[in-house]
Amino acid sequence: MKLLFVCSRNRLRSPTAEAVFAEYDGLEVDSAGLNPEADMPLTSEAVQWADIVFVMEQSHRSQLAKKFQPWLKQKRVICLDIPDKYGYMDPALVKLLKQKVLPLLGTFKGSEQR
Repeated sequence: MKLLFVCSRNRLRSPTAEAVFAEYDGLEVDSAGLNPEADMPLTSEAVQWADIVFVMEQSHRSQLAKKFQPWLKQKRVICLDIPDKYGYMDPALVKLLKQKVLPLLGTFKGSEQR
């Protein structure tokens, strides 16, 4: 399963998510930012690559839809509702990411096998 984590600048939240979930067997993980000055700006290729796109905030979902609509037709886009108040690899952020993402992965794996 290919997961793409998206935030604004790809400096704190999405790179943390990428690092956390890269440790899990069966997952391929990437991260990017929606702002042009992001460390790794989001591309249409990254969106096409992903099975699931996780955005950190509702505003990211809106920006994603505006900029990448042609590539989102068959994609699951999930908003994690994680505000920009955590540092990179902040233990509270890692815990929150695991709480929000791991239950969803089990759901998707189950639906793929049916």
